[in-house]
Amino acid sequence: MRYEGNIYRPPSEARSLIIQVTVGCSHNKCTFCSMFKDKKFHIRPFEDIEKDLIEIGNIYPGVKKIFLADGDALCLSNSKLLRILDSVRKNFPQCQRVGVYGSAKDILHKTPAELKDLHDAGIGIVYIGAESGSQKVLDRVCKSASRQEIIDGTRMAEEAGIAASVSFISGLGGQEMWQEHAVDSATMVSAMNPSYASFLTLMVSPQAPIYDEIQSGSFKLLTPAQVLGEMELFLENLDIKGPCVFRSNHASNYLVLAGDLPQDIPMMLDQVHEAQQDESLLRPEFWRAL
Repeated sequence: MRYEGNIYRPPSEARSLIIQVTVGCSHNKCTFCSMFKDKKFHIRPFEDIEKDLIEIGNIYPGVKKIFLADGDALCLSNSKLLRILDSVRKNFPQCQRVGVYGSAKDILHKTPAELKDLHDAGIGIVYIGAESGSQKVLDRVCKSASRQEIIDGTRMAEEAGIAASVSFISGLGGQEMWQEHAVDSATMVSAMNPSYASFLTLMVSPQAPIYDEIQSGSFKLLTPAQVLGEMELFLENLDIKGPCVFRSNHASNYLVLAGDLPQDIPMMLDQVHEAQQDESLLRPEFWRAL
């Protein structure tokens, strides 16, 4: 089994076999992210990928879930992805789901028929980093996709039968744009109606370009109380049909929230209000992690 550099996967893929298909991220310009700054993006040869699948398949043929890393596996052509998925089926006959990271532009570059082919071949979920529903925030942090592209890409995946898990970052608007970030993220989630939506809270390593903005004072982080206010505003502005599983339980979050949208919005708002009155309910700073 061969990996290049540090390997990342979504929290919900903790029990999945991780197969590195691409190395790094083809965009790799988001200012808040340091995950792939030490890698030059490239696609692994199919022969190397297949060797990994055969090797692990001979040892653990009963694997139920597989995640195709790194940050941009969905950028591959369908012919390459389908070849990989065919090898997954041959070596892991009990595999129930294959997951991938994918940008909205990756999805939009494929036709509805191509997405349906990927779904039928085993891809069951795509993880999309929306980060914010605000176009101003997206521009500031150098995201590759626009607000509308993220909405359209999520809808395309869902229509093809591929569940979309869309993540956002509390505090990404800073103190300057936190209200716009909260409201526009709520309207984005409502418009795209994904199967899953989640929030982590901004934590920055020195390798992330935004770190220098924080150090210089040009980007001001939110306080824990302000993060709660942002989440309150987000929940108040949701107008989603659902069903959508919502989670704000990442290790970086101050307050753990979990519910189903739209029916659990009042319950989660009550939890936010309770924490606003009693900050001892928040995760201590030294327990937070990426």
